[in-house]
Amino acid sequence: MVERSDRAPLLDWEEIPSAEKPGGTVPVAAQVKDRLASPSNNRTSPGCSAQGWSSGPGGPTSSRSVPDGCSAPPATSSTSAGNDEALHADNEEHLSDSGSTEESLDDRMVKWEEKDQIVSVFVVAFNTRSGNMLEWCLPKDMDLEGVEFKAIASGSHRVTTDFIYFRKGSYFGLACFANMPVESVVERGARMKSVGILSPSYTLLYRYMSFLEHQVRLQLQTPGHYSPLEAFYEDKRAILPPSGDGVVSACPANAWGAAINHSMHPEMKITHPAGCMSQFIRFFGEQIMVLWKLALLRRRILIFSPPPVGVVCYRVYCCCCLANISIPGIGVAVPEFRPFFYVNVADISSLENELSYVACTTEKIFEEKKDLYDVYVDNQNVKTYRDGLKPLLRLSTADREKYRKLTEQRQMLLYSQEENGDCVSSEEDLFILFFLEQNNRIFQTLSEVAASPDPTLTHESVRAMGLDPHGDRLFLLHLLEIYGYDTLLVSEQLCCS
Repeated sequence: MVERSDRAPLLDWEEIPSAEKPGGTVPVAAQVKDRLASPSNNRTSPGCSAQGWSSGPGGPTSSRSVPDGCSAPPATSSTSAGNDEALHADNEEHLSDSGSTEESLDDRMVKWEEKDQIVSVFVVAFNTRSGNMLEWCLPKDMDLEGVEFKAIASGSHRVTTDFIYFRKGSYFGLACFANMPVESVVERGARMKSVGILSPSYTLLYRYMSFLEHQVRLQLQTPGHYSPLEAFYEDKRAILPPSGDGVVSACPANAWGAAINHSMHPEMKITHPAGCMSQFIRFFGEQIMVLWKLALLRRRILIFSPPPVGVVCYRVYCCCCLANISIPGIGVAVPEFRPFFYVNVADISSLENELSYVACTTEKIFEEKKDLYDVYVDNQNVKTYRDGLKPLLRLSTADREKYRKLTEQRQMLLYSQEENGDCVSSEEDLFILFFLEQNNRIFQTLSEVAASPDPTLTHESVRAMGLDPHGDRLFLLHLLEIYGYDTLLVSEQLCCS
């Protein structure tokens, strides 16, 4: 299967190590066209990169192992670029033949994607006397209080490299961390730094992964060399709205309207390669069905794992993908299932006010803060201290059947890729669509029953949702309450479990 690079073309601020040679760049228009042609409209790369949501030509391509078996593939250059250029040429010929003179959806998307999105760039260092500290940043007046503890996760001294997604106020951040041994008594034999950026949306941060990885190595080897970061910020800085509320419109509605349903999770409207959904599901196995239910019920989910943190940030994103619904109007009144990515003790006050979220941490003390979460995930162990949710941790017959079907579909896809050279379909698309269709099936059935003369849920209607009339009864009752199906009656036959 041919891997494509999602990396944006090299700009003036991007420095290439002498040992690394840049490959061909991928036309942005071809990337957009390919993404919109994807079955789920939600992916750009079928591959998996453990370094981030991207690894491309011109930047570092070192492979990093991660606990659940996801490792970064080698970056491709001429082959992938050639394929994309051919696709671009074919699309241009098609547009020419049609004689259309109007600006296409793809052209509008390209213009939007190239819009500057970076609101801050910074360097964080570990000081043996004062701990984590903000070493340098642009703009100088940016409020970055606490970012030094997000960009270098607790316990990072145990790993050589890592990447961290996080939230800072209304912004999302990505930081690349590196730990380099040095012969220095003052630094106690190790120099640790992170280089990071902030943006109004996390969905485009992956484009700068390679740049950040290179820059953090540069900061370790030649501290104080900030000119590439300054040039980067000047080139990519975002233009914030006059309101000053720090929120930038994610995407113009007229550009995405025909491509992606507007009832989708707001952050999911922007496509980017998640990369590790298949590893996420293989890591949790059947437990993925438990996480799916909890995500659909908008529970507060906290994932614990020791460093490295990057792969755990993937799990946060993947949990959000489990709760996608594309039926207009459904879920409007329920709490938004918000990804917080990496959190630490400094985020406790923020999490106390959240009704629904999914986050990850490396700090074991969070397990004792039982009022902060509904569900605690430690490695592959999903647990809750809330009596009302404990029955939901047991797999129903329908859960096992859905997981079996999911596994079968994956095997069929892998066979198709191997035998027929199918490089269009991906495991990403399969998994995202599987849960999207399951969610739509549930709410479509609920809406039909609610609109019928006899709004009563029976064994037959529950089975039509793909649920177990007995084993999923509590899940169904929670679902009716959260999503406001107050007029629906539940058949007494469902009470016997």
